[in-house]
Amino acid sequence: MDIMRTIRPNSRLSISARSIITRMIVSFLAVLVLLTGPVSAQTNTVSGAVRYVTDGDTFSLRGVERPIRVWGLDAPERDERGASAATSTLRRLISGQSLTCRVRDIDRYGRIVGQCFLPDGRDIAAQMIAAGVAREYCYFSGGYYGTCRGN
Repeated sequence: MDIMRTIRPNSRLSISARSIITRMIVSFLAVLVLLTGPVSAQTNTVSGAVRYVTDGDTFSLRGVERPIRVWGLDAPERDERGASAATSTLRRLISGQSLTCRVRDIDRYGRIVGQCFLPDGRDIAAQMIAAGVAREYCYFSGGYYGTCRGN
């Protein structure tokens, strides 16, 4: 009879066992979140010397196979007005520099989408927006740079 009591769902032991299992699962998930949260965000970076600038929001780094698309930045395309100004501004800003980019995503073209920083800590997208040659890509940035409507 004692065996039957431990199997029945309404027994005290059954509720206790469920409680222990639930606590173990919650604890495991909490540890998992703590271990993968900030640590992976800090280590998910690429860095290197600028190899070339493709356009006003894309460039390549030496030693990094994929091109880098600057996160949160929307520069005019090659056939749009202002494209050459954006490209030349980005080229002046980053050429010859060693950059560090926090990887935010991989876009549909296989480019790394990164929030990139100059050696002195300046954010490349913020510099381009401040120069007036590109704008914040509000859909992706979520208003991070403070230029989107409603900020």
